[in-house]
Amino acid sequence: MLRSFVILVALIAAVVASPTPEKRQSITILSSSQVASFKPYTFYASAAYCNPANTLAWNCGANCQANPTFKPVASGGDGDSVQFWYVGYDPTLATVIVGHQGTDFSKLDAILTDANFFLENLNPSLFPGVPSSVQVHNGFADEHAKTATQVLTAVQQALSANSANQVTVVGHSLGAALALLDAVYLRLQLPSSTNVKMINYASPRVGNPDFANYVDSHVPITHITNKKDIVPILPGRFLGFAHPNGEVHIKEDNTWASCPGHDNTDKQCIVGDVPNIFVGDPGDHSGPYDGVDMGC
Repeated sequence: MLRSFVILVALIAAVVASPTPEKRQSITILSSSQVASFKPYTFYASAAYCNPANTLAWNCGANCQANPTFKPVASGGDGDSVQFWYVGYDPTLATVIVGHQGTDFSKLDAILTDANFFLENLNPSLFPGVPSSVQVHNGFADEHAKTATQVLTAVQQALSANSANQVTVVGHSLGAALALLDAVYLRLQLPSSTNVKMINYASPRVGNPDFANYVDSHVPITHITNKKDIVPILPGRFLGFAHPNGEVHIKEDNTWASCPGHDNTDKQCIVGDVPNIFVGDPGDHSGPYDGVDMGC
């Protein structure tokens, strides 16, 4: 019954008319070397689906083997009421990695999180100084708050232990939404000398246009969308949601297109390629992303 309700809301959100698109910059196609540069982070996002005991031991099969120099610091979550997460340091990439698990539809609480299509202000104790006009999906914000301070402590430990100044947050699906919130949160909580960026996959929209603008101004991000995946077109723009800049869309011919602007409507980008869920393909949600399918 609940799942049927979620699907119905998604249908309504996707088919209602959206705002008139703004003028866009040109679309560019990534080179093979640019595409390859994302692959370590793709494996890190996929590893977030693995049990915390395995990520803490860095023993999670192909996902862990792809980044063999990684040094885990902390992990947590139960995959139900709290999504899995992990933190560690990659000396090869010279960055602390923060990974967040995506949605597991066999877990009721994860479905409930995705069903909360409401906008609210960010918690000022976690996000000090963010303008009141900035609003985000309340289910995503509630989920992020469950682990925010634990993640911050682990990140601080990893930075200190490795004399590092770079943090990269990754995630897929719901994990992508959490990664975006975490990137904004960490940027506010860590010293200005620490560089924070985010690379996520198949992210739903997380906040309103003011949130998207805030992200654009404060955190460099890349959000990768795959072919006919329907998740990145939800929640609907008519509900007041918008993606920030940074989309890279994997096209049907497997080329990767850089799509500037918020919700670029060019047919080489996700909103133009998948104008509603009736032309989407849920099978594209898990990948592959340059040969990597998400999951443990």
